Amino acid sequence: MNECYYDKRMDFFYNRTKADTADEWTGPQLIVVLCFGTFFCLFIFISNSLVIAAVVKNKRFHFPFYYLLANLAAADFFAGIAYVFLMFNTGPVSKTLTVNRWFLRQGLLDTSLTASLVNLLVIAVERHMSIMRMKIHSNLTKKRVTFLIISIWAIAIFMGAVPTLGWNCLCDISVCSSLAPIYSRSYLVFWSVLNLVVFFIMVVVYIRIYMYVQRKTNVLSSHTSGSISRRRTPVKLMKTVMTVLGAFVVCWTPGLVVLLLDGLNCTHCGIQNVKRWFLLLALLNSVMNPIIYSYKDDEMWATMKRMICCSSEDKNQERRSSRIPSTVLCRSTDTSGHYIEDGIIQGTICGKGDICDKRNS
Repeated sequence: MNECYYDKRMDFFYNRTKADTADEWTGPQLIVVLCFGTFFCLFIFISNSLVIAAVVKNKRFHFPFYYLLANLAAADFFAGIAYVFLMFNTGPVSKTLTVNRWFLRQGLLDTSLTASLVNLLVIAVERHMSIMRMKIHSNLTKKRVTFLIISIWAIAIFMGAVPTLGWNCLCDISVCSSLAPIYSRSYLVFWSVLNLVVFFIMVVVYIRIYMYVQRKTNVLSSHTSGSISRRRTPVKLMKTVMTVLGAFVVCWTPGLVVLLLDGLNCTHCGIQNVKRWFLLLALLNSVMNPIIYSYKDDEMWATMKRMICCSSEDKNQERRSSRIPSTVLCRSTDTSGHYIEDGIIQGTICGKGDICDKRNS
């Protein structure tokens, strides 16, 4: 029967893997990493809080897609918490950690990644169902969206706790990995392959949606008169989510590949030299998402600016916006993520001022 090492501190496992954690995270390198990490984490907390508040405050965002987008921002906010905990429990401190504290450190990171990944997968399915059925909004009710959000976090917490629940190497240290000294190599292979497969599935789904939207746009443009901006509406529809997905894949794929190589026991791949930089790249993803939301979605950016401004300026802007003609309010808001039918209907009807005024009166 194998001996278990639950009572050992992490220095026992790090020494076995010959990971020089103390040397790698001291001096100027440690200061640079901590400074950048602190700045990024503060930005993550503030910007993702603004995204969540914007969805709550603006009634134009009270649709399933934006609820899921807000949940993705919540996952990024949680990632910021995980990185803060990591910063205070890394470097020389790593070897002094207990097994349970190290499990907590890694579990927070795994949970944040899973929450973002599953949330993006749910958004992909929601987009696919809505667009293929030519719906303005999906058929998801608030109860169903709430159930999906709860399910996303339940799956994320479970996946983050899997090593703690038993899939580790504490009772068989011969299968311990190098990057995660108390994770078994088989778990790292499972974890990295699973995430990479989900990446591939989501990319395929969005490519299919994009091709469908373009094909549908070409068909409708030949039978329906309208402006060029109207014909571009369905194409713009997917830009936000596709950019978010692209950033997620770019930021997380290198780290997952490194974990896969470690799980395959690649001793000559130099994974110890790049691990911390790929971790910072993963952190950068949570920084990029709020920037993508505000850059790609004019309505989101306007709402966030109104919340940042003082209350007096907010009131003045509301008075000015109340005097905007109704024809302007009927303009297509495809950058806010509306669906194909919405863009087509708005593009057609709003070209006729009298009909547009009646819709908004």
